[in-house]
Amino acid sequence: MKIGILTGGGDCPGLNAVVRGVTKSALRRGWDVIGFRDGYRGLVEKDFVRLGDRDVSGIIIRGGTILGTSNTANPFAYTLAPLGSADKPKDLSKLAFRNFKDLGLDALVAIGGDGTLTMAQQLYKKGMPVIGVPKTIDNDLSATDVTFGFDSALNVATEAVDRVHTTAESHNRVMIVETMGRYAGWIALRAGIAGGGDVILLPEIPYRAEDIVKAVLDRKRAGKKFSIIVAAEGARPEKGEMTVTKVVKGSPDPLRLGGVSYKIAEILDGKTGLESRVVVLGHVQRGGEPTPFDRWLATGFGVKAAELLAKKQFGRMVSFRNFGFTGVSIAAAVGKLRRVSPGAQEVRAALAVGTSFGNSRIAK
Repeated sequence: MKIGILTGGGDCPGLNAVVRGVTKSALRRGWDVIGFRDGYRGLVEKDFVRLGDRDVSGIIIRGGTILGTSNTANPFAYTLAPLGSADKPKDLSKLAFRNFKDLGLDALVAIGGDGTLTMAQQLYKKGMPVIGVPKTIDNDLSATDVTFGFDSALNVATEAVDRVHTTAESHNRVMIVETMGRYAGWIALRAGIAGGGDVILLPEIPYRAEDIVKAVLDRKRAGKKFSIIVAAEGARPEKGEMTVTKVVKGSPDPLRLGGVSYKIAEILDGKTGLESRVVVLGHVQRGGEPTPFDRWLATGFGVKAAELLAKKQFGRMVSFRNFGFTGVSIAAAVGKLRRVSPGAQEVRAALAVGTSFGNSRIAK
């Protein structure tokens, strides 16, 4: 066989480990492997590199992706110059198919999140043999218990929450740490629990301003003159909208969220007698070396992807379920986002130790 690999969407720790896992498994089967540069751009523009054993040696510990990535290179609505533009997206999927055939490829491995895998599913429905590998720090893909990249991002976020504790306590402040996650609150939830956050704000549990103020004042009356708030970037008030910083035309998800932590600071200003400070983690959560768990998980994903290729089980995505690797349909993974349930056991556990979710109604 001859296979192609691409990494699409936002970068995250563990991408290189998957590329390594797929490539080494494929080479040991006697296959040829090429890697497309910058996600689907490489497939559309026929920009690729041949991958040998030396090319992937030692990359398991590296963050980012040696292939490059793009979160705007959609073959079905291409906006990148010189072939397309943001004002006039073009459907270049036929060109992608032509390049696939011209290169003599038997299958494509698409490593990415919801947007990347949705495009992979579209290509598969049109006849391209595709295998998907779930990647996102947001942990919001259905049909898998966890995605690689999430654990690394969670470690960064938890360390940040740990570090602001000393500043908050020393200065009697409210420290607000804003995490990524888009429409799912997994990073904020678990970093908030692991870091001992006093208030956790999630997209799945719209907050009430008065309940956030009450949580901080209750701590103050109890002699705790500081508070830690962990806010997901997608957190929103009841009967309100998420905070959008900008709109990116041509992106599968054009809304760029962020800045809700400053709104929370405004809510608290003058109502608690405590100074509020904001820490927006942003893309620092995507960077750096993958954690041991993500290296292990990504390697397992890569090896399983090669197994699915060998069995010609196309249209499938590698999934991690019940602490084992399996394959599920890509359609099942991208059909619905995996989000935090307000009634989940870990939410109830946080409530049991006194954590507020900015909405007193969920505690009843």
